[in-house]
Amino acid sequence: MKIVVHIDEAAQWQAALEEALPQATVLTSEAPADERKDADYLAVWKAPAHLLQEQTQLKGIINLGAGVDYLLKTPGLPSDVPIVKLRDAGMGELMADYALYGVLHFYRSMDRYSEQQKSATWEPQEVVEKSQWPVGVLGLGAIGSFVASALQQAGFPVLGWSRSPKQISGVHCFHGDDGLSELLGQVQSLITILPDTSATQHILNAERLAQLPQGANVINPGRGSLIDEQALLEALGSGHLRGALLDVFQEEPLPADHPLWQHPKVIVTPHMAAPTPLNDAIDQVIAYLHAFESGEKLSTINPEAGY
Repeated sequence: MKIVVHIDEAAQWQAALEEALPQATVLTSEAPADERKDADYLAVWKAPAHLLQEQTQLKGIINLGAGVDYLLKTPGLPSDVPIVKLRDAGMGELMADYALYGVLHFYRSMDRYSEQQKSATWEPQEVVEKSQWPVGVLGLGAIGSFVASALQQAGFPVLGWSRSPKQISGVHCFHGDDGLSELLGQVQSLITILPDTSATQHILNAERLAQLPQGANVINPGRGSLIDEQALLEALGSGHLRGALLDVFQEEPLPADHPLWQHPKVIVTPHMAAPTPLNDAIDQVIAYLHAFESGEKLSTINPEAGY
């Protein structure tokens, strides 16, 4: 079995796979082309097109992250090779940390204190009950569900939304277009953890941002395509939205001249909310490889659906 790995710190992944699978040949994408071709499996994150195009006998591709949008758009992706992705694998806790920080940032008025500090203004802000600060979570897959539950356990009322009906203990779940509108009208903080698909691109457009209550905030650690950035800038500029914490963008890295960098109501982070933790993910990767080799039925990605 030959496995080719492409991800930051690929050498660490290579070593972990070699230890777990001593009979396998494990290479990184930095190996010479004649050595890495004819791989049985690719374990990749944002693989270059040439790595896909040079393969002729793949049995499976393991996406080393939860989002598959980049992979599905990569030229040369074979249409007949099954794709699996990491499901949570430690990313849920990291994403929950990021989301909770964002909610607390606005809930405890840290954005206002930052502004006050610039003018040496000493003015404590009112702290409302958490029960008066409903939080919305768009996307209730493995990671979104984890985030929603974590926020609920932190004491916030949580409203969740997905395309199809879901049930999560302690979370008020909505679905469909009507459910999305109902949720948007109620939340103070909105967190987006949806996949990048044709149905979710710019799901937060000007119309839907306007449905949020006056003074609401947006936290996006999901996908950059979910928010119409120009519509967001206009909603912030008009004062309808109080602020935004953004980890993902339509173009990455975010261009240095993009207005989001300098916007006083925006915090920009460099797509760091939930990196794939090796120790938590490696067992899942190994399980996938064993399942592929033994012919077990796996839950694979539907390229048409985008997840």
